[in-house]
Amino acid sequence: MPYERIEIEKAEIERQIALCRKLKERFISQGRKNMLAFVDTYGCQQNESDSERLRGYLAEMGCSFTSDEAEADIIVINTCAVREHAEMRILGNVGALNHTKKAKPEQIICVCGCMVQQQHMSDKVKHSYPIVSLCFGPHELWRFPELLERYLVKKKRVFATAPHEGCVTEGEPRVRDRGVKAWISIMYGCNNFCSYCIVPYVRGRERSRRPEAIVEEARELIAAGYKDITLLGQNVNSYGKDLDCGVDFSELLKMVNAIPGKFVIRFMTSHPKDATEKLFKTMAECEKCSHHIHLPVQSGNDRVLKAMNRGYSSADYLEKVRIAREYMSDLVITTDMIVGFPGETNEEFEDTLRLVETVEYDSMFTFIYSRREGTVAAKLPDPMTRQEKQLNFDKLLETANALSLKKHREYVGKSVEVLIDGYTEGEEYPITSRTKGGRLVHLKGDASLVGEFKKVKITDSTTWALFGELEE
Repeated sequence: MPYERIEIEKAEIERQIALCRKLKERFISQGRKNMLAFVDTYGCQQNESDSERLRGYLAEMGCSFTSDEAEADIIVINTCAVREHAEMRILGNVGALNHTKKAKPEQIICVCGCMVQQQHMSDKVKHSYPIVSLCFGPHELWRFPELLERYLVKKKRVFATAPHEGCVTEGEPRVRDRGVKAWISIMYGCNNFCSYCIVPYVRGRERSRRPEAIVEEARELIAAGYKDITLLGQNVNSYGKDLDCGVDFSELLKMVNAIPGKFVIRFMTSHPKDATEKLFKTMAECEKCSHHIHLPVQSGNDRVLKAMNRGYSSADYLEKVRIAREYMSDLVITTDMIVGFPGETNEEFEDTLRLVETVEYDSMFTFIYSRREGTVAAKLPDPMTRQEKQLNFDKLLETANALSLKKHREYVGKSVEVLIDGYTEGEEYPITSRTKGGRLVHLKGDASLVGEFKKVKITDSTTWALFGELEE
């Protein structure tokens, strides 16, 4: 299906920033000098990145930030649509804001993101949650100031959730969390249309950012002291296909790797059908690139994989794992797995267990299938009961945890380099850190070490984490 790439002009973003300043003046003229905003984020890292842009606009409007809904003047709820459980949780939390709105009638409540890009969910918010003043999908985020001004001027609820294939923007202000980690969205949307997934319908078609813009953003982040840079996309391996500039994802990795300084490059997510030997070779050659790949397999059965529209067989997947490990013997592999896809039998589920035991994943994100209205899979017969699916899920979880425990035990006694990325004030192990492969390591020490690369000796492990001590 042809897609017309839309790039929002710089002048349009500058107009949005000018609107922010106009809104700031409006708030001040109303005696609201110390506006507080709360941005509540659900879902994936892409949503976290989007929330940085939302906070950027809010800061330009003169807002400071709070995590207390009751004291916030503006609440923005950035939603997720991947699973029903997330949607139900979000709607419950929106409903609970009736209390804060009643206590603070001037409070502005906005709901945005993937969930409301679905027409039935947008309609639900419109008809069942009258406290929501502004509702917009991911494609309208770049003009959040314009939409907010429209609501404030006309005093009518604004809903901007029409179907849209998406656009590319540059130059929005951002407010990032302080620390050593930063996200960079390198592309948006997805063209794969896996039969269970709503993402292409709510995030639109694949659109890549220009490589020079990505590299410049990475350079600025590293100069600002960030040491852990994650490149984000629904399928990073498709990067550049819509640009015609000769830069694919492997070449982009090399460009970021060439930036001076000591830092770690991570990325997610890789679709297995597009993961190539060139990518694995590039990961091995780029000294700053993490030896970790999140490679979602979703199922180990070929019939189920075909019904999911994944574009590879279990044998294809295992061959890619083999090649990747040839280039990187220390490679950490993580995955996503869906249990109970419509029509999956117990025998087919056993194929998934066999694949898991063959690959020996370092960790797994496991889910019971969640029906998404509007997807192909939602129309498939689904005879297996919820109880049967739960039994298979429990088996998969047991296998995954046993493998993780085994993998972590193999680290004990070894010396590894970690990036110290946080301080928890825990009594015994207050420092958190990550290996180059992304393994969590708890350490003893003080907050002054955050942001430093250190050699540590691993002394203990659990299913979920490693424990170590700093080497002299």
